[in-house]
Amino acid sequence: MNLFRSLLAAGLCVAGVLSASAADKLTVGFSQIGAESAWRTANTDSIKNEAEKRGIKLQFADAQQKQENQIKALRSFIAQGVDVIAFSPVVETGWEPVLREIKRAGIPVVLSDRAVKVSDPSLFVTFIGSDFVEEGRKAGRWLVEKTGGKAVIAELTGTPGAAPAIDRKKGFEEIISTHPEMKIIKSQSGDFTRAKGKEVMESFLKSPEGKQITVLYAHNDDMALGAIQAIEEAGLKPGKDIVIVSIDGVKGAFEAMAAGKLNCTVECNPLIGPQLFDLIKKVAAGQSVAKRIAVEEGVYDESQAAAELPKRQY
Repeated sequence: MNLFRSLLAAGLCVAGVLSASAADKLTVGFSQIGAESAWRTANTDSIKNEAEKRGIKLQFADAQQKQENQIKALRSFIAQGVDVIAFSPVVETGWEPVLREIKRAGIPVVLSDRAVKVSDPSLFVTFIGSDFVEEGRKAGRWLVEKTGGKAVIAELTGTPGAAPAIDRKKGFEEIISTHPEMKIIKSQSGDFTRAKGKEVMESFLKSPEGKQITVLYAHNDDMALGAIQAIEEAGLKPGKDIVIVSIDGVKGAFEAMAAGKLNCTVECNPLIGPQLFDLIKKVAAGQSVAKRIAVEEGVYDESQAAAELPKRQY
């Protein structure tokens, strides 16, 4: 792929430069956020399995939810001379210096699952992932219908600065802002983990406002599942005393819905390996691709849980 990188670095068109056989022999550097949730584990498995299936050499790095680890990994990929770099950024900002280094090396970048904020959009080729704002809207719309537009809400947000945390909050608030009797009275990061979700929910319930809470909105299922433990330990019934809506659609969420402890989950599909490597192959071959590629997803409530549970792959 040295010819491809040289042409890309020079800013020249590379469409058609690579043969199909050459494009198949790819080395891809992928930096994953970590293993903070069942969703992330499923996402990693999908990517690794698809790379192996296609005979693609995958240089995989787990950032353990630290941006500095991701930046080190990206620089390592440059040094290794990989053909394409893909990564799921742990936060939105702070990427321009390393992305400029990657661009100078002539290596195309594909963003997976999460986006970045940069002044120069040419620093990455494309972004494939969910519409996090719409996910927040879906959760909000479901809740409006469930509660009749009346709710005292506690919110478990994701990792501060992370695209899904920012966007899921934005979409949700966009919907409830038109309903004056729906108010968020507590909001704190649970860092997308079950343990932190439990810890923060415990503090919510012990706070002076704790008894007012009628709804929990969690930015992911793992935090919701942790919060369910805290609610039960406080002597309350999750799903009844406190209505719970979360995002991801992991198997554990469907199990909780089937048990009547979770009311709704908005799907965020992690199984993007095939779609991701289809995209990477096109990028490596210099083919034109859309700047933004969304993943199709649904909304599931407790009435659908029993039927859907056997179908869940993650």
